[in-house]
Amino acid sequence: MEVTILLPCLNEEKTVAACVLQAATFLYEKKLMGEVLVCDNGSTDHSVAMAQKAGARVVSCAEKGYGNALRKGIQEAKGIYVIMGDCDCSYHFDEIGVFLEELRAGSELVVGNRFLNKPEKSAMPFLHRYVGVPILSFLGRVFFGCSVKDFHCGLRAVNRESFLQLNCRYEGMEFATEMIGRAALKGQKITQVPVQLYCDHRGKASHLRTMRDGIRHLVVILSRAGIKEF
Repeated sequence: MEVTILLPCLNEEKTVAACVLQAATFLYEKKLMGEVLVCDNGSTDHSVAMAQKAGARVVSCAEKGYGNALRKGIQEAKGIYVIMGDCDCSYHFDEIGVFLEELRAGSELVVGNRFLNKPEKSAMPFLHRYVGVPILSFLGRVFFGCSVKDFHCGLRAVNRESFLQLNCRYEGMEFATEMIGRAALKGQKITQVPVQLYCDHRGKASHLRTMRDGIRHLVVILSRAGIKEF
């Protein structure tokens, strides 16, 4: 199997089916050998049933956290390449062809850059767009010696074998920073591609907590300076 499209999921019953169908349609239209994999992180709504009904393979991750769900999903993936994205409709899976092209060309980590395309109105909070993400991404570039402009884009892709060599271990949203940092320090080939960010369609508060998760990202970055073992 060439590609797994991975969706981490926690109480996304309003949007998970649409994302699964979009991803499955991409695989079908491109005639790819692949799968849509949902890693459920303890949903208490109908997310699992909705994902299965839409045609996804579902695995469960008992340990709570975005990082835990993605790591478990990558471990369980059958594809050589894993393309991952949130299942809240903030990214469109019919636009991921460029990620697969870069992986086939030898990239080991492909990261989306939301700043190269104008986000849909209200898709990204002001503080995230103009303060938090730019500052943390700048620090990430400095401490990890890479050129990634958007450390927090939720749409990214990996060569599965290369990712498993990184031994990522952080559990929450800071996993996104850790993945880039470890790949950069290991000398893996990292590529950036433009992505379009759309509004979250779930109709409820995001799983992201600005201050808490911002601090967690900062801890990962500063760990490179010896403040905490990286």
